Amino acid sequence: MELSLLLFAVSQQCKQRHVYGLYPHTPLRGRILTFDVIVFVWSECISAPLPALPGSCKENQMETRGEEAGGPQILRSSITMCEQNQTTVTEFILLGFQSFSNLKALLFSLVFSVYVIILCGNLLIIVLVSTNHRLQVPMFYFLKNLALVDILFTTNIVPNMLYIILMEGGKISTTGCFVQYYVHCICIYTQSVILSVMSLDRYMAICQPLHYFTVMNPKVCFHLAFWSWAAGFFLIPSEFLLIFQLQFCESAIIDHFFCDFAPFLRLSSSNTEIIRWQDFMISVLLIFLPFLFVIVSYVCIFITILKISTAAGRKKAFSTCSSHLATVSTHYGALVTIYIFTARGNSLPENKWRSLLYTVLTPFINPILYSMRNQEFRKVLKKLICRR
Repeated sequence: MELSLLLFAVSQQCKQRHVYGLYPHTPLRGRILTFDVIVFVWSECISAPLPALPGSCKENQMETRGEEAGGPQILRSSITMCEQNQTTVTEFILLGFQSFSNLKALLFSLVFSVYVIILCGNLLIIVLVSTNHRLQVPMFYFLKNLALVDILFTTNIVPNMLYIILMEGGKISTTGCFVQYYVHCICIYTQSVILSVMSLDRYMAICQPLHYFTVMNPKVCFHLAFWSWAAGFFLIPSEFLLIFQLQFCESAIIDHFFCDFAPFLRLSSSNTEIIRWQDFMISVLLIFLPFLFVIVSYVCIFITILKISTAAGRKKAFSTCSSHLATVSTHYGALVTIYIFTARGNSLPENKWRSLLYTVLTPFINPILYSMRNQEFRKVLKKLICRR
């Protein structure tokens, strides 16, 4: 009796969404009614798209599979498709920087030069940290992971961006677009978590120096680095299952140089509210909370530094975390700027230029900051140059 009442309530909710046919319109007498059936009906109901306005889309007839004697029918929900006079988008057109086509040679040369420096600088960090025993410490171990993220982050976007600049536009399939955004998200979330882990390393080195090597041992460092990468891989797929179900009709032009979240979401004819909320929750977990952890860590670090009696001691303590602090400021400063202006409804071209700075600026300055500001790294690099 309770299951029947629950099914009736679910049916009413489905009717309010104009989702018909999720359960057969035949009497339930003689049928086996289980909780699994109700769960299936409800999941199909909430996943089905809202009814389209007249003349915009049409719904396919629902396909059903036959049932065994006495068993429930297993049904597929209706799928909202583009109209016959509309074209289902299978690829997007990225406009890039068409308004600056007269400067494309300069822009191409600048971006290409920065990309080469990013690759060489970050690869140098990875090679030096991996091969030199003097750099086999937790801070440089995390720096090596950060350099790897920077290479993946820029390589995911910049080569295609160079082609778009040169050709004054380019095409990318919808699947390729989503994959590019997926890798983009993985890199941003991994960067944020690794930077928070590096702030933990600096906190232990300055505030708890006697326990530093006990806490930050190789096993702990490996697990911290592993979960920095794994967090995004585990959380993002749920969002992308929804993104791959989006429908795009007619409009296929993205005024950007890569597939960012806001531009391609605006083109979708589907309801994107759930995806936006899910993206917000993941960003809170993997961007805001790590940023909050960084702030708390540096508050404790600054309090400890101010307690040092000598000016030379304070300067030495601050110099060990100045490079990381500059990287954190650049990374989160760019992210906050982009998200705030996007939330305020600024035009996409303006956000496009902010995204360009973020895409190439942070990976570009990281090798410079750590090679110029870190004395130990400079010594190893100088020794390598002198050998050659």
